[in-house]
Amino acid sequence: MSDYNIERLNVLVVDDNRHMRFLVRMILKSLGVRDIMEAEEGASALKTLGNFDADIVICDWNMQPMDGIEFTKIIRTSDDSPNAYVPIIMLTGHTEVSRVVTARDAGVNEFLAKPVSAKKIYQRIKVILDNPRQYVRTPSYFGPDRRRRQDPEYDGSDRRKTVAPGAKKAGAEPQGASN
Repeated sequence: MSDYNIERLNVLVVDDNRHMRFLVRMILKSLGVRDIMEAEEGASALKTLGNFDADIVICDWNMQPMDGIEFTKIIRTSDDSPNAYVPIIMLTGHTEVSRVVTARDAGVNEFLAKPVSAKKIYQRIKVILDNPRQYVRTPSYFGPDRRRRQDPEYDGSDRRKTVAPGAKKAGAEPQGASN
């Protein structure tokens, strides 16, 4: 199943249910990940991130006192965030569209519905590795670009004004092209 050797990834698993943390840890170990830390909820995860250079965070939504959405917002926007750019996979049993949108708008990179499996976790990690998304800052949002694909034909009012380094502008010819 594995295209990547992900054994060098540092992964933080945040969930208030110790059985779910254990399950996710065992899945990650079966995929080859060796460096895994755990936290019981958002506030302890923030402390852990201060001492653990996580490459990916897998975080439950429903936790007390700080849930996964609040945790994500703090990671993305706090001046003293330990790593505003860390990819976050939101893990939850609630898959309503409104929840997916809320997670996306908080700055989550990927959304993963329970029940989990090794295949599903690996797929989300692979998406993060294969398609790293540019981070965007607006007056009301900081996080991974919420647009998964760019449409060069889109010319609406929300069209991005700048082009990422290395990306072509719509309609631009490749360097060296001639008519």
